[in-house]
Amino acid sequence: MVVRLLLLCAAAATTVAAFSPSPRLSRPATSLNIFDKFMAQFGGGGGGGGGFGAAPVPGESCTGEKIAVVGSTGYIGKAVVRESVRRGYPTSAVMRDVSKKGISEEEKFKGAELKEFDVTDREACLNGGLFEPGSVDVVVSCLASRTGSKKDSYAIDYQATLNVAEAAKAAGARRFILLSAYCVKSAERNDPYALQFQYAKMELEGKLRELSGADGGGKFDHVAVRPTAFFKSVSGQLEVVNGGSPFVYFDLGGGRNARCNPISEPDLAAALIDQVADDSHKNAVWNLGGPDEGFSMSEQGAMIHDVLKKEGEPKLLAVPIGIFDVIIDGLQWVATTFKSEKFEDAAEFGRIGKYYAVEDMLTTDPDEKY
Repeated sequence: MVVRLLLLCAAAATTVAAFSPSPRLSRPATSLNIFDKFMAQFGGGGGGGGGFGAAPVPGESCTGEKIAVVGSTGYIGKAVVRESVRRGYPTSAVMRDVSKKGISEEEKFKGAELKEFDVTDREACLNGGLFEPGSVDVVVSCLASRTGSKKDSYAIDYQATLNVAEAAKAAGARRFILLSAYCVKSAERNDPYALQFQYAKMELEGKLRELSGADGGGKFDHVAVRPTAFFKSVSGQLEVVNGGSPFVYFDLGGGRNARCNPISEPDLAAALIDQVADDSHKNAVWNLGGPDEGFSMSEQGAMIHDVLKKEGEPKLLAVPIGIFDVIIDGLQWVATTFKSEKFEDAAEFGRIGKYYAVEDMLTTDPDEKY
């Protein structure tokens, strides 16, 4: 019962702020029309095609270089492959299992070369198995852990991603574009509530700075793009609200609740591919959100109500934020007392849910909106 309640709390907290940001949850087929309707009204688009001029044009520029997208089967990874192909880049999509049902026929992979490789195999990566010399110019990494647990985060967000970056540099690639996370700032500040996957990504970004060289004058550089949140995550409560249940959010006291300016799938994909031609964020971190001023959780609930054309006032359920502390403390006690990795992971999952219930995922600088 406690685990079920934890899952419900975490799901509500991450309605807009999916923690990976590697959202690997696929929306059910029954939600397609609802989700697409929401995106059409609030999501935005990626821009049209075009050539590469003296100054890079967002959503259009193409240098013609060879692009590899790693972590290509995730929600954003697929969008990046599609955007890279649309721009005209020779694109390869690296994935663990090419033979997986439906992969080769999927629309978002059309025009891309599919390559099967296990990027957790460090030896194979560094022995030229991932990229042959001269085979790639720019690598875009959308790798992220599925759970956010410490073990998973350091295996994927840190080590597997580092394997890919080192392999890219060894093969002669000039740039590594990392899909990171806005919330990594909490690990940088060493906040007491910072999460394991945030520390893993922070340490990986440090390794990228080392690979790029302290002065940035080498032949290999990087860009770390840190998106705030994804519109995709809203789809979970779209189904709930459409079924007649209330939109759940967490009350921080005094009517306050977390805010964010989420970025749409095509916009984030376009922004990542823009970094192939754009040097303005070279060897730097780029925090990135959508074009809006930001939405509170309660405002998101009202938006969903409007999109679904529900009658009457929006049904909103405010849950006291303190419920997280009760659940997290209980799980952590069990984990510590019985030295249980399973309960340690469950407690971390609870901390992830609470983090996004209390933290604003909001960019305000015009350069940090897309």
